[in-house]
Amino acid sequence: MDEMEEELKCPVCGSFFREPIILPCSHNICQACARNILVQTPDLESPQSSRASGSGVSDYDYLDLDKMSLYSEADSGYGSYGGFVSAPTTPCQKSPNGVRVFPPTVPQPPPPPQHQQQQHHHLLPQPGSLPPIPRNSCITCPQCHRSLILDERGLRGFPKNRVLEGVVDRYQQSKAAALKCQLCEKSPKEASVMCEQCDVFYCDPCRLRCHPPRGPLAKHRLVPPAQGRVSRRTTPRKTSTCTEHELENLSMYCVQCKTPVCYQCLEEGRHGTHEVKALGAMWKLHKGQLSQALTGLSDRASEAKEFLVQLRNMVQHIQENGVEFEACLVAQCDALIDALNRRKAQLLSRVNKEHEHKLKVVRDQISHCTVKLRQTTGLMEYCLEVIKENDPSGFLQISDALIRRVHMTESQWGKGTLTPRMNSDFDLTLDSGPLLQTIHQLDFVQMKVPAAPMLQLEECCTQNNSATLSWKQPPLSTITVDGYILELDDGNMGPFREVYVGTETICTVDGLHFNSKYKARVKAFNASGVGQYSKTLIMQTSETGHSPCDIQSIGTVAWFTFDPASAHPDIIFSNDNLTVSCNSYDDRVVMGNSAFSRGVHYWEMTIDRYDNHPDPAFGIARGDVLKDVMLGKDDKAWAMYVDNNRSWFMHNNSHTNRTDGGISKGATIGMLLDFSRRILIFLINDEQQGPVAFEGLEGVYYPAISLNRNVQVTLHTGLPIPDFYTPGEADPNGSEC
Repeated sequence: MDEMEEELKCPVCGSFFREPIILPCSHNICQACARNILVQTPDLESPQSSRASGSGVSDYDYLDLDKMSLYSEADSGYGSYGGFVSAPTTPCQKSPNGVRVFPPTVPQPPPPPQHQQQQHHHLLPQPGSLPPIPRNSCITCPQCHRSLILDERGLRGFPKNRVLEGVVDRYQQSKAAALKCQLCEKSPKEASVMCEQCDVFYCDPCRLRCHPPRGPLAKHRLVPPAQGRVSRRTTPRKTSTCTEHELENLSMYCVQCKTPVCYQCLEEGRHGTHEVKALGAMWKLHKGQLSQALTGLSDRASEAKEFLVQLRNMVQHIQENGVEFEACLVAQCDALIDALNRRKAQLLSRVNKEHEHKLKVVRDQISHCTVKLRQTTGLMEYCLEVIKENDPSGFLQISDALIRRVHMTESQWGKGTLTPRMNSDFDLTLDSGPLLQTIHQLDFVQMKVPAAPMLQLEECCTQNNSATLSWKQPPLSTITVDGYILELDDGNMGPFREVYVGTETICTVDGLHFNSKYKARVKAFNASGVGQYSKTLIMQTSETGHSPCDIQSIGTVAWFTFDPASAHPDIIFSNDNLTVSCNSYDDRVVMGNSAFSRGVHYWEMTIDRYDNHPDPAFGIARGDVLKDVMLGKDDKAWAMYVDNNRSWFMHNNSHTNRTDGGISKGATIGMLLDFSRRILIFLINDEQQGPVAFEGLEGVYYPAISLNRNVQVTLHTGLPIPDFYTPGEADPNGSEC
């Protein structure tokens, strides 16, 4: 109930309502506060038609705000009547609820002469009594700012809100905490007494200051707060009376004026011609309407509470994500710093190597020059000593050799010998500009991995051994998606494998096993990475005949056509790819567009044209069978080729089981593939042709046929299993299931 407290406080004084009255605008105000915010208007400017009437909310007239300057120029509050020159403008004040109100400012008339003051002294109001309301008073609602002029009844013309008063009493009585003083300005202290006449709770300081035990207040009865609460609870409710006829109780309700009225209002007042109803009936009706309106408001409040819980959870998530993101950012920056430090160490190592290399070269050159200079100096000193000798014959014996040595030594100091082999400068310049620019451009990218896609179940379906899946991004997701990855298992609870990667949001997967349950899931990806998987969808492919373990169970048969994409170019298609012929004299192979790996399958082909006794071949094949030779010539096909008189079974160019009985125009060739027994049987005109043609069949096979230009056939699918054949029983040759 604490949220309701603001509804129970006066917008002027900020305290709980005391004797609230209802203004024509439906807002409430304490009667004492209403008296305090009255503003007097001049006699000449007060229209007689703009009087307040408490008997009808819809009949009051607001002041013309263009003529009545009740607002200041800057909308800073209410002001006194602008046309009343002698009335000074009173600055606005703020109530504890934040509503701007005016203190009572009534223009004071000039003081009468002293003898008139003495004559009228006995007419002045006595202390403690309420002053009379001035004529032509105006009241402005502190909430909606509507203004109106009071009539001769003054504030008595407004109805009292007994319901609000009762709610305030019950709310105050429901407070389990100690009663607080009602006059403390800041933090209310605990009340020590209650005055039954004033109906106010006082603490000791406020009682001494505001309710001294002298004068008229000495006769008031002060009781303990708890006793005062009980007396409030047991005080009988006053009966609501008519504001125009104070002796009459309100017993009817005027529908047009939307206000309670009495019988005298109907007989004498302006409600006589209005539609009226019983007060009790309208009371119940409006209670029901309010309850019904509260139902919708309650739903909105419940939604608001759930929304607040969501927002509070978001606050927690934001805090957690903030800490996590900050740690991630620190880790990334530390990784960059570590990488920079490693690169720094590598560059320093290169500088040190260059430094050592330069020093070694210069030191080697110094050592070499030092040795050579010592040798040259020794030779020079030796030659000088030889020149000093006076023995000509001895000098001439060695002079040639010395001259050659001097020239040789001089030549060794030739060009480049006295040039430094190494420059002292380091020819290395660190190109840090791009890195600095990258660091300055380092910023956050508003991109995350995509959210998990949502599979659109209404668009996902299976047909035969194909599955179509459709998906979309969540409605509120704004993250960029570069593509999707669709995964399926093997139909036998095995691992998932990728079957599609691309930007489309719908995909059809062909070549699945019949009568199998596949699990499918999809995820999205972008430059930031791969998102979460969607929910897993389980899809059932079609059954294609009798269940191998239940003779009575017949599933949905498979429908398929010839496949132009995998056929030899010489094959001619018609009749929605159900009829094929050939424009070559050589045999050409065409396969069906559905592959089989499980279940029992039966299909037929009828001979539409048969010229010159060709020998077409019918059977099954792997996907990579040769397309330019007769079916059965390689090890990828198992076939029966037949002419107008007889037939043979052929696999890997091996011919077996020659059987009499051929074909002609209009003949029907049937093929029965049973994976439960792993066998293939051929029929001609509903009669089995020879024994079981092939056994031990495992893997994935496509229906196939080879033909030349002398033959045209039409494919028939979706056929039931022939009546003579029962899966699970012994085959015609006696082999067990």
